Amino acid sequence: MAKLFEIYNKFNEAKSSTKVRVFCRICYANIWEPKSILGSEPKYSVSCLFDKEDKPTLDLIGKAVEAAKEAGKEKWGEKFLKAPKFKLPLHDGDNDRPDDGAYEGMMYINATSKDQPEIVDRKKHPITDPMMVGSGDYCMVTLNFAPYNADNTNKGIGAYLSNIQLAARGERLSGKSSADADFDELPGDDDEALSDEIPDFI
Repeated sequence: MAKLFEIYNKFNEAKSSTKVRVFCRICYANIWEPKSILGSEPKYSVSCLFDKEDKPTLDLIGKAVEAAKEAGKEKWGEKFLKAPKFKLPLHDGDNDRPDDGAYEGMMYINATSKDQPEIVDRKKHPITDPMMVGSGDYCMVTLNFAPYNADNTNKGIGAYLSNIQLAARGERLSGKSSADADFDELPGDDDEALSDEIPDFI
């Protein structure tokens, strides 16, 4: 893990202040097909989960968000930051998603993109099989933070998904039960499934 932090810290030192590479666990990973929410434009999206004890990463995100706020202030003036419901991208999982165990003890960011992210393995080889990367996996993710000013009540800092690198497989967070949890073992051999007669246990 220390090596991973060393790698992405070097990247972050070399990039712009509003673009960062972070190590996180991904959830609600709509990274293979864009999805429309309530009739909105279909987008790729992912929820990035960070342990609350991961101070270096949270500090890095905080600095990027502050840089994006400064960019917004330069573009729209001081009033941009004083909007009544100014929205920030970093959220507290314990407060906002108390019923979702994956978010317990976590901070999280929901990032979106109109374009599909490039998804690669640890050696930077492209991954094209949707079964290889999904919710629950641990990944390096590049995020861009930028100010938005849609109207008087919709201002803030958005998080925009760039690319994903699989670092380690994790227990799936699919939002559905597993086959192991749904079924019991059935008596008899698999060959009996080919029989024309319905087994007695049904």
